[in-house]
Amino acid sequence: MKRLRLALTAILLAPLTGCNMVVLNPSGDVAMQQRDLVLISTGLMLLVILPVMALTVLFAWRYRQSNTQATYDPDWDHSTKLELVIWAVPLLIIIALGAFTWMGTHLLDPYRPIGRVASGKPVAADHSPLEVDVVALDWKWLFILPEYGIATVNELAAPVDRPLRFRITSSSVMNSFYIPALAGQIYAMPGMETKLHAVINEPGDFVGFSAQYSGHGFSKMRFRFHGLGQAGFDQWVNEVKQADGMLDRATYLKLEQPSEGDPVRHFSGVDPELFDAVVNMCPEPGKMCMGEMMAIDAKGGLGLEGIRNTLPLTYDKYARRGSVLGPEPRMVAGICSRAEAIASADRKDPPLRDASTPLIGHGLPRPFADPPSTAMTLSSATPLDLDAL
Repeated sequence: MKRLRLALTAILLAPLTGCNMVVLNPSGDVAMQQRDLVLISTGLMLLVILPVMALTVLFAWRYRQSNTQATYDPDWDHSTKLELVIWAVPLLIIIALGAFTWMGTHLLDPYRPIGRVASGKPVAADHSPLEVDVVALDWKWLFILPEYGIATVNELAAPVDRPLRFRITSSSVMNSFYIPALAGQIYAMPGMETKLHAVINEPGDFVGFSAQYSGHGFSKMRFRFHGLGQAGFDQWVNEVKQADGMLDRATYLKLEQPSEGDPVRHFSGVDPELFDAVVNMCPEPGKMCMGEMMAIDAKGGLGLEGIRNTLPLTYDKYARRGSVLGPEPRMVAGICSRAEAIASADRKDPPLRDASTPLIGHGLPRPFADPPSTAMTLSSATPLDLDAL
């Protein structure tokens, strides 16, 4: 019978042997600090939970009905020592949890650049972080490395012990960028840019995925993250640069189309302004970017007549770009292109008019005039009397 129980126990525990406890055994310093925070918090809470569970069993056994030897004291109602333990211990635990939470919130802020690559190993002053631009697509991940001018789909590599700085956004709906071995998850949202700083300390192949349900292809929205030595990383970069294809605006718009289970793809070149255009939701050539719209609004807007021009700028609120959902998206062209803005940078604008200077009309008909033949026209030398209008 004993052997049978051991065999059944082994059969039940066998599936657990394939579990990867990556959250409790990560390979990045940030993830390790997060693991320590979880373990410390769990241990502090167990200081209350374990004694309560033990005392519950003890009281149930000691004061059972059949135990006539137990002390019977129906008039007992207060114990100063017991009250002190009941209130002081949880209060101290809450204070300790609050202190650890406050420190962890600031030290492990994903927007804060890391100050060390490992315990007792600060970041060197001349060690610049590797910048990685991340775009969550339907349903795949796009990675852009501006320093090397390359881009990949569903694959990313980073050198060991070099700080990483992620800039993260989404093309359509909210996703969650998560590499458990590297650091905690952070959301990828359309029209916004989130940041994550981390470092990988051990070489190996790790799994990354979306931790936020985002539609039909969500379960296949996974990628490989390679931690490599500097020589291995340089070799990986060279392999990507040998690939055919340039990730320009037109290629990105095709890549943005919803698809599932996409294979790894490499691009030897990338439009340096593509990521900023995705964040501003204007990768389509000529479309007005959100940054332009905000600049217009900051200057007072375009007035009532401009409402009809800017109203079609839904920015994927009702229909996603390139999707089969909803009508064909409409867009408003930018007021000027980047090239036009650069060409006019040296142009000297005329001085602003003083408020007391009368406006001068140039052959404009008087508003609400009767027939055009009798309309009053204003010469360039005739001041416009606004009160008369």
